[in-house]
Amino acid sequence: MQKQNTRVKILNTAFELIYKNGFNATSIDDIIKHTAFTKGAFYHHFKTKEDLGIALISEIIKPGMEKALILPLSTTKDPIASIYYSIKDLLLNDELFDIKYGCPAINLIEEMSPTNKKFYLQLSQIIISWENAIEQSIEKAKQNKIIPSSIISKEVSCLVISGYAGIRNLGKIKGYECYNTYLGVLDKYLKSLTINQ
Repeated sequence: MQKQNTRVKILNTAFELIYKNGFNATSIDDIIKHTAFTKGAFYHHFKTKEDLGIALISEIIKPGMEKALILPLSTTKDPIASIYYSIKDLLLNDELFDIKYGCPAINLIEEMSPTNKKFYLQLSQIIISWENAIEQSIEKAKQNKIIPSSIISKEVSCLVISGYAGIRNLGKIKGYECYNTYLGVLDKYLKSLTINQ
């Protein structure tokens, strides 16, 4: 149990530091200093900093994104509203995220995907899962005659995800005002897809 607690504390501390400073700017020594564990304890759980980063994605970021953005779409009776409210909740109500640091997943995509194949593959899985969830919910809405059959679900997922990624970055500079503007536009767009708009 103690070993597991040590691992979790290292991961949580690494998440906080990497979220604020970036992966490359955060050293193993930084993480150790903030946990008060030894290097031996760190290397007992993670062979390398890269291994830590992959664990961070698979054990913290991916489950968090699934809970916030994917699971709500898998059980909803109103896919259009669920797409909107899942993003709104993540932007405005998530206590783990700080607007000045953006989104941890998007930050890592920008920093690590171009240069590290393992990060690229792990982060791609998150985005692909989210795309699939949006597209399946749009297809469900089409089957339930909530939106016209002419709507292309892949186009919707592309616009929603790219909008989220962009507004997370813009929010670092412009603050919550731009989040509210984005949410207003997203709401109008999603409602425009419905048959009874």
